[in-house]
Amino acid sequence: MNFEFSEEQNLLREQAQGFLAEHCPMSKVRAVLDGEASYDRELWQKVAEMGWTATVIPEEYGGLGLSYLELVVIAEELGRVVAPIPFSSSVYLATEALILAGSIEQKERWLPKLAVGEVIGTFAMAEGHGRASAAGLATTADGGALTGTKVAVADGDIAQIAIVVAKADDGDGAALYLVELDQAGVALDPQRTLDFSRSHSRLTLSGAKAELLGSSGEGWALTQKLLDRAAVLFAWEQVGGAQASLEMAKEYAMGRYAFGRPIASYQAIKHKLANMYVNNTLARSNCYYGAWALNADAAELPLAAATARVSATQAYYFASKENIQTHGGMGYTWEFDCQFLYRRSKLLSVNIGSEGQWQDKLITAIEQSNAA
Repeated sequence: MNFEFSEEQNLLREQAQGFLAEHCPMSKVRAVLDGEASYDRELWQKVAEMGWTATVIPEEYGGLGLSYLELVVIAEELGRVVAPIPFSSSVYLATEALILAGSIEQKERWLPKLAVGEVIGTFAMAEGHGRASAAGLATTADGGALTGTKVAVADGDIAQIAIVVAKADDGDGAALYLVELDQAGVALDPQRTLDFSRSHSRLTLSGAKAELLGSSGEGWALTQKLLDRAAVLFAWEQVGGAQASLEMAKEYAMGRYAFGRPIASYQAIKHKLANMYVNNTLARSNCYYGAWALNADAAELPLAAATARVSATQAYYFASKENIQTHGGMGYTWEFDCQFLYRRSKLLSVNIGSEGQWQDKLITAIEQSNAA
């Protein structure tokens, strides 16, 4: 069994690394963090021109029709540079929701625009603290009009469409709706998170016009399937960030001298770097499993997605934290770039459910696998 990427996929990685080294240095992340812009518009346009936003969209809808193995390569490289663009919201969530549940008319209208980056999409599920559930949904639909409030909607202020999870009176208790955000009945208020190189908003719907996505009463099952698919892509982004944290820590440790020798020669620093490497390698191994399951649409996807998500979340947080520690008393200061990786690790650890939620999903998936 081959657990490596193909020659073409590795060439894509090299191309992505070269492109991002030129167009997305850490100074770009700092500019968004320090400035008023919600994202790097120029970088977003260039990424769309590269065709990355169109990677898995079928050719008949204006996409490239490539596999998810190409998309995870791109996700890892975007995670490595902490890209300040709405790629995950638009590609991992909104585009995937349309591919999974959209009608032919909805796909023909929106996928070509998502493919070229003309339209940015997002996903709105959370309504407050605690774990989201179908029974706890307060957003309601009445004749195609949505009313309710969603919180921490990633990139909501720059998106044109949102996939909204709302309450349904039949089936599994939920339904997905597509909402155009530029209309009366939609209000967006900014919300500050730890990583404000990615904008978030409170979305208030007051009778906003919406289109049903898929069937009513199947929304919660569709949401879980969507989150499983997105979890694999986010896990690869987290692995990229974890690897960048290790490389940043190693470079600093080898160039920083104390008592006449590089601090990398001291055992305490060696242990930090070694532990980061071990965690990153384990997470990458689990992400290979997730990438295979996603690309093959395998029955094991819920198990593979939860495994990748949990291990990548743990690896990224650990590596970003240890990177700061390796930099010593200067690592936590504003002038150093360590903060960008730490901020992103914390954001990605909760953006589609906390680590605890995914641990529960992992346990459930293992139990179901053993029962089968």
